Amino acid sequence: MCRFRFVFVAAGSLALAALACSSESSDEQHRAAVVSGMRSGLISDLANLVSASRALQAAAPTPSGRGWDGSQDAAALAAMRGAWTDCRTAYEHIEGATAPIFPDIDVTIDSRYEDFLAALPGGDADPFDDQGVTGMHALERILYSDVTPARVIQYEAMLPGYSPAAFPGTDAQALEFKTSLVQRQIDDAQKLHDQWQGATNYDLDAAFSGLISLMDEQREKVDKASTDQEESRYSQTTMADIRHNLEGTQRVYALFQPWIRSKPAAGGMPGGQEIDAAIEQGFANLQAIYDAVDGDAIPQPPATWSSLDPTATDLQTPFGQLYSGVVAAVDPNAAGSIVWEMNAAAGLIGLTVAP
Repeated sequence: MCRFRFVFVAAGSLALAALACSSESSDEQHRAAVVSGMRSGLISDLANLVSASRALQAAAPTPSGRGWDGSQDAAALAAMRGAWTDCRTAYEHIEGATAPIFPDIDVTIDSRYEDFLAALPGGDADPFDDQGVTGMHALERILYSDVTPARVIQYEAMLPGYSPAAFPGTDAQALEFKTSLVQRQIDDAQKLHDQWQGATNYDLDAAFSGLISLMDEQREKVDKASTDQEESRYSQTTMADIRHNLEGTQRVYALFQPWIRSKPAAGGMPGGQEIDAAIEQGFANLQAIYDAVDGDAIPQPPATWSSLDPTATDLQTPFGQLYSGVVAAVDPNAAGSIVWEMNAAAGLIGLTVAP
């Protein structure tokens, strides 16, 4: 709030004071508009995350006297996989904004197998309960255990505490999967939905930092495929994940856009409209790179791939072209990249972003 003191000042000083107060008021209005837009704009995906989690539970079979069977339960398996895909789509849309604000839920709902095992020296004794390894990738690991690529299994087999993934082998395990592991997914999704909806304000510094980090991590998400550590590796749908990351980032960034564009150029530095145009171009460039890849899987990296010193031949492969294109688009040290320009935008509107 701008407060005036009743003192005699020069006319020019009055004009400057009024301009400063107007700018402060405008920033407050823009901030309020972003908060309102985030509350209403993300709630649909959060609701979809909850409903898709419930759909997965409803489709989970609980046969009598046996566990799951790939043939007998084929329809149920297809329905569960479809619901899981809907979960991933919803979460990848909102991840950039929600994860830094509610990090504890992000850990339980979206961590990878090796991240959980790092805190479980004895491994996960019961993969179907609501403790230990949980969340979307715990579900994915079970749902796609019969089609997981051998190279992924070979990587995970080296992890301390590893145990092979499998369908529930008994009727008790099938029931536990449905009522415990999937229920934990529902509970976490509902908790995230309710906390987001009930918040009176959001940490916009953290949210915008999250968007920047998510764009910066696109390079890592692609490169991890070369060591079989990619995110949705059991279903081979990490390419779909990063496409949805981009869509979600664009949606949330659009809420900040009027605020950024309102800032004029000053002191030889570019203004908001110029920075915004560079960000939009960066989004378009990254979208074109993703559009050039067919399907939901990241292209198979060449056996000789090294992100530290890739050969010219490896860079010409579909994976190499994807990787090099993403690196150029998000390089935080390259002027004009998405990350560089989003950092500039944050400074322009007075947000403090994580290094």
